[in-house]
Amino acid sequence: MIKLIVGVKGSGKTKALISMVNNAVETSKGSVVCVEKGIKLRYDVSYNCRLINVDEYFVYGASQLYGFIAGLLASNHDISDIFVDSALRICNNDIDSFERMVNDLDELADRHGINIVMTSSLPIENVTDGLRKFLG
Repeated sequence: MIKLIVGVKGSGKTKALISMVNNAVETSKGSVVCVEKGIKLRYDVSYNCRLINVDEYFVYGASQLYGFIAGLLASNHDISDIFVDSALRICNNDIDSFERMVNDLDELADRHGINIVMTSSLPIENVTDGLRKFLG
């Protein structure tokens, strides 16, 4: 299952994501992973969460982000939750490739029984019809 948290900058998306990450760490029976661009969440998420800065792995696009997440799942079958902060920014703000990636990740998440939550700085009125079903 995929859930998107969208809104303009400063609308509380990251704060909501941090709360969800820390809650998942407390309640999940599996591993919790948080993917971000940069290191701004370092002191906000629980140390029990695997925090990954995609810049260290040269992830700069939607197809690369999909491959990175698929690789995480391939290497760790215990992952139950993946959180991605600023997902659209990681995808170079390319809404079309972002939408394709979200749909592909939804299929992957369903197949592996995991939850994926992503934040994106995108005004709600700019959300495409294909992404609307993922809004939470």
